[in-house]
Amino acid sequence: MPINELRSITTFVRTVELGSLSKAAEVQQISPQAASKALGQLEAYLGVRLFHRTTRSMSLTEEGQRFLEAAQPSLIGLQQALHGARQTREEIAGPLRIVGPRSVSQAVVGPVLDEYCRLYPEVQADIQLDDRIGNWVEDRVDVGFRIGSSPQEGLIARRLFPLQLIICASPNYLRKYGMPRALHELGGHRCSVFRHAGSGRPVPWHVKAGDSIQEQLVPPAFSTNDEMLELRAVLAGEVIAQLAAPTAASLIRAGRLVPLLLDHMSEMYSLFVYYGSRAAQPARVRRFIDLAVERLGDSPEFVLGREELLQAQREAPASKAT
Repeated sequence: MPINELRSITTFVRTVELGSLSKAAEVQQISPQAASKALGQLEAYLGVRLFHRTTRSMSLTEEGQRFLEAAQPSLIGLQQALHGARQTREEIAGPLRIVGPRSVSQAVVGPVLDEYCRLYPEVQADIQLDDRIGNWVEDRVDVGFRIGSSPQEGLIARRLFPLQLIICASPNYLRKYGMPRALHELGGHRCSVFRHAGSGRPVPWHVKAGDSIQEQLVPPAFSTNDEMLELRAVLAGEVIAQLAAPTAASLIRAGRLVPLLLDHMSEMYSLFVYYGSRAAQPARVRRFIDLAVERLGDSPEFVLGREELLQAQREAPASKAT
């Protein structure tokens, strides 16, 4: 017969401490019948009687006394460990390991981290930015940010916002080289190509064509695997690039970048926050997830409206004819 060892030993010790099997059952929030069964299973499992029983009283046998002396300290230690774990779960302190891709993480996650660290200075934040998808269990990750699909089964995903991919140039570039009016004109322009951090291969632009998304190969006048270096080249007026909205949005609003070919802007990806079981999360992890969802969920800061994009394009400086 299977035995629940923890329940059976707890029932035995509580019965001794309280002097009554019914009181032991009440403390454990189980029925007297369940308590009696647990005690009977323990005696059967050990092969000894632990109590002398009469209709009015119970007293320990010699074997019961020896078992109590051996089991009670261990049970107390286990209860202290459980209490400590529950208490730690509610403390806003301890390590918080966060992972995310290098692209968009600084612009999107950085302000959330700054606010979180101000609110909870006892938490030791450990942030790893990497475009590869690692093993969340082995890496002991608490929270992650990813573009697109989940990195691992068994994780909970919360979509934060769609990731617009916008073809952009600086006003200086447009003055020097003109504005492309169609995709086929990109072949005559200086384009930047992002290299995949893992493979080193050029990543084609993904553009909207009707109701579908297609790959657009462009001649690379500039290529890099660093988003900030690519942005610097675009702002310097050297190249056109396809940038993610979290990187480009504030610069478009400030007039430092001009959105191009708006009919071909794609939204094939979204940014997600990932984490494990919500019920088992320590408070420090739950608070960070809640703050990230509150600050980033459908945030207009990182998503540009159609009219806003058109207005930015209309305000672009006069450019050389292409």
